[in-house]
Amino acid sequence: MVRASRIKPISYVKAHAAEIIQELGEVGEPMIITQNGEAKAVIQDIVSYEKTRETLALLKILALSDRNIAEGKTVPLAEAMRRVRERIRAKQPGK
Repeated sequence: MVRASRIKPISYVKAHAAEIIQELGEVGEPMIITQNGEAKAVIQDIVSYEKTRETLALLKILALSDRNIAEGKTVPLAEAMRRVRERIRAKQPGK
């Protein structure tokens, strides 16, 4: 949940950009930017942004996995391991 102190008008951002950038890195929480009283943008430090992207990527993988399971697109572990071993053997020189 975003605290009210993390909501700023765009005029504040224009006047205090350098200090906001420093604060974002220290606090690690996003800031909501308003324009004409309406929320228009969110800014956050790069570390938090990258963590968010990683989390979204993992959630997407989980969702795709769930869908594959629901659609019956799975194989038993023994079969999957057999396929992996075959691929490894096929890539080895002289085999």
